[in-house]
Amino acid sequence: MAISSEPTAVVPGAPPAKKKVNFANLGVGAAMNMFEVTTLGQPFEVIKTQLAANRQDNMVTAFKKIYQRGGITGFYQGLIPWAWVEASTKGAVLIFAASEIEYLALTSGVSPFSAGLLGGMGGGLAQAYTTMGFCTFMKTVEITRHKSAGGAAQKSTMAVASEIYKREGIRGINKGVNAVALRQCTNWGSRLGLSRLAEESIRKVRGTEQGTPLSAWEKIAASAIGGGLSIWNQPIEVIRVEMQSQLKTAGRPEKMTIASCARWIWETNGLKGFYRGSVPRFGLGMWQTICMVAGGDALKDFVNKLGTK
Repeated sequence: MAISSEPTAVVPGAPPAKKKVNFANLGVGAAMNMFEVTTLGQPFEVIKTQLAANRQDNMVTAFKKIYQRGGITGFYQGLIPWAWVEASTKGAVLIFAASEIEYLALTSGVSPFSAGLLGGMGGGLAQAYTTMGFCTFMKTVEITRHKSAGGAAQKSTMAVASEIYKREGIRGINKGVNAVALRQCTNWGSRLGLSRLAEESIRKVRGTEQGTPLSAWEKIAASAIGGGLSIWNQPIEVIRVEMQSQLKTAGRPEKMTIASCARWIWETNGLKGFYRGSVPRFGLGMWQTICMVAGGDALKDFVNKLGTK
């Protein structure tokens, strides 16, 4: 996502400058997303989804079940093609949407911090209703659908997607998209906002002047704080997983809304059910934000320097 963690510069008395969005930055966003999900991102995603869908499991049980579904490759279920398709496209959507919304907010007199918050929320919504809804659903299907142990032949992921489309149409392959939208909106609004607050705190502690770039380690620390603290919306993520899960449970409603799904989780698991998978999601949030904010800024600066040579 290669999102700059620095607020848009606003000169008092002058109109805010619009951030430039170029193809190099979009390429950086895609590259960082691909790196994030192919390294630690997908294993965190698989563990988180396993715990959120099977809320009676503990961490050890989740690891054992995932390993039984394919060994080490079990921790990368849904990576190809769904996570790669999502990773290579969602960064561009976020950058375009967030830049436009932030610029409009600034021209309306909103503070840079609030403008960044609105930009992150709007960008997250745009992601969900373009490529993320479908891809997130198919990743969850891959992680939660029944797979025979051993060497038995399995249906390909494309065959499963085709079956769902034939049976339920476009609505079927976008099941839970509203929950995805709510998650992405709150995810990136809080990640960007909390990362900015963490940066300001680091500046005050270190005595760094406003406008002076933070060091790489300071950016990584601020990004980790912003990403880690953004798991406050875990109940939304558990609802999203339950809506998209392929597990069959007695009494489980067939067609769920966000409200009916929340009711089902409350009735079967109580309050703690809404926080299953929080630990791996904490790790995922930190890793994603480090890659997208700190790593994205560093790679973007490197690419821009190459372009000026």
